[in-house]
Amino acid sequence: MLKTWEAVQKILNKEGKENFIVKQLIINMKKIFHLTFLLIVSQLTSQQTPASLSEESILFIGATAHIGNGTIIENSAIGIRNGKITEVTTKNLAEGEYDQTIDVSDKHIYPGFIAANTSLGLVEIDAVRASNDVDEIGDMLPHIRSIIAYNAESKIVESMRPNGVLVAQVAPRGGFISGKSSIVQLDAWNWEDAVIRYDDGIHLNWPNPYTRGRWWLGESPDLKVNKKYAENISKIEDFFKNAMARSVNKKPKNLPYYSLNQAIKKNKTIFLHANDEKQIVDGIVFLKNIGIKKIVLVGGRGLESQLNIITSNNIPVILSHPHRLPTNEDEDLKLPFKLASLLIGEGILVTIDVQGSMERMNTRNLPFYAGSFSAYGVEKEKAVEMITLNAAKILGIDDEMGSLEKGKDATLFISKGDALDMKTNIISRAFIQGREISLESHQTELWKRYSEKYSK
Repeated sequence: MLKTWEAVQKILNKEGKENFIVKQLIINMKKIFHLTFLLIVSQLTSQQTPASLSEESILFIGATAHIGNGTIIENSAIGIRNGKITEVTTKNLAEGEYDQTIDVSDKHIYPGFIAANTSLGLVEIDAVRASNDVDEIGDMLPHIRSIIAYNAESKIVESMRPNGVLVAQVAPRGGFISGKSSIVQLDAWNWEDAVIRYDDGIHLNWPNPYTRGRWWLGESPDLKVNKKYAENISKIEDFFKNAMARSVNKKPKNLPYYSLNQAIKKNKTIFLHANDEKQIVDGIVFLKNIGIKKIVLVGGRGLESQLNIITSNNIPVILSHPHRLPTNEDEDLKLPFKLASLLIGEGILVTIDVQGSMERMNTRNLPFYAGSFSAYGVEKEKAVEMITLNAAKILGIDDEMGSLEKGKDATLFISKGDALDMKTNIISRAFIQGREISLESHQTELWKRYSEKYSK
């Protein structure tokens, strides 16, 4: 790089002349070199070094254990060995065959929180195009794999861990079929190390039957019928039918058709993104009619009036926008906060996400969003279950994590108090697959830096 810059300088100074264009070239090249240097430095210092697995076994005693299935064990004993939970019992029944016994009385132990339907690691800085890889060009993209673009060294990713968010589903955005999501743990060298589940499902964005005018162009912002709704549905139907009918041996291979064909044959989950009553009904009916067995509804708006079709088809829900404003003027102001209780009361498996504005940064607040539902009818341990075992079941990883149970991965953390309350969610130790991870981040470093400055 430096040699290239020196060569450019020699050419420009050869005759001692520099016109306006040349001066601009010099300025622009300097900017490029400076930006490249900063990017390299930022990558080198972006994240804490991922933890390695300890050879020592640990027994935590005395804490209140929030199992993740709606139950609590007071004065608990939680054992960890070789990356797995080996013991979940009370203190007086615990075995003494551990290398370390650590008293964590007056503290709380939780399973690691699981964030569904995130775009973590796909965008670092929204305004920098080179760091934004969340949305590919095109409408039908079942072959797109979000995991390939996942940046394990993201500073945003590392900021999740101090709040107990240790696992995430990384999903692409855009188009009618966005692509495939994958599930990752949030302490890794690269995306290969991070993966828990490759390509766990395909994300389908059902067309909106209504549109609003573009107010910035002087159009009326009122709601109106989308004239292209039927056309858009027809595109989706044709694509699915062509993909399902296509022979896997046909050459040349059509990658989008092949990817969707294989996903359906392997019974992968279809994550149906729908935020309107008609969207929900039309999307579910379409998927059921073509034989899709595993459907997860992602959304929030309109759910309360379509409980019958959701319950009758046993469809789990990822409840989006937990703190959203009402959609309509006559809508109950507190409906978004009551939805979780309503769905749980109907026996629907529910977790939450924070898809939308500032979604990547706000994902660190996942436990506090869950906690807010406990003020509107959801029992506190059920709120914990929403972002632990429920999320694990919906994503198909409940055999590995999501609860404090013997044989599962030791993905858990220890908090000073209630982890769903931002005042008391003060985490002292955290483990991912038995590895004790660093809780330092760019934010904590800045906090310490300026705390020292202004405490003097």
